[in-house]
Amino acid sequence: MSIQDPIGQRKELADTSPRNDASFMIGYLEALSLVERLHRLLLDVIKDEFERVGVFEINAVQALLLFNIGDNEVTAGELKSRGYYQGSNVSYNLKKLVEMGYMHHQRCEIDRRSVRVKLTENGRKIRDVVSELFLRHADGLQAKGVLGPEGIVEITASLKRMERYWTDQIRYIY
Repeated sequence: MSIQDPIGQRKELADTSPRNDASFMIGYLEALSLVERLHRLLLDVIKDEFERVGVFEINAVQALLLFNIGDNEVTAGELKSRGYYQGSNVSYNLKKLVEMGYMHHQRCEIDRRSVRVKLTENGRKIRDVVSELFLRHADGLQAKGVLGPEGIVEITASLKRMERYWTDQIRYIY
C-alpha cells in the first residue's frame, strides 16, 4: 500500500496492519506535521509580540523558558528533562539569560555540579508579557468561536494520549 504524506511525497507501507487503513495513516502524518508547524508558529507569534512591545534582545525560546520557569527555582537538568526546548541549547540560553539579567543562578549547596535558576524582576516582566499574550489568545479563541472549553479539553486529552503512547515506545526501545 502507498500513501501520500502531508508534504506530497509518496510512501510505501507494508501491509502489516490488520485494519489496512491508509486514511488513518494519512491523518496521523497530517497530525504530526501540524504539531511541528504549530510549535514553529508559536515561536513566531512570541517573536512578533516582542517586536511589537520593543523587546529585541531575547528570542522566543528564551521567552518560553522564562514563562515556564515562572515563580519556580529549577535546575538546568530539570528544564532539559522536561524536553520543551528540543532543537535549542538549554544551557546556552540559560547562560545568556543570566548574562542579560533575566535570571539569577546559584550552585546547589548539596551537589556543586548542579545550578539552580530563578527569574529576576526583568525575567518576571518578560514572563508577564508572554502570559498576557497567551491570555489574549485564549480570550480571542473563545470570542471568535475558534475553540471553546470542550474543544480545548478534547485536544489536550488526545495529545496527552499520544504523548503517553510515544513515551511508552521510547521505553520499550531500551
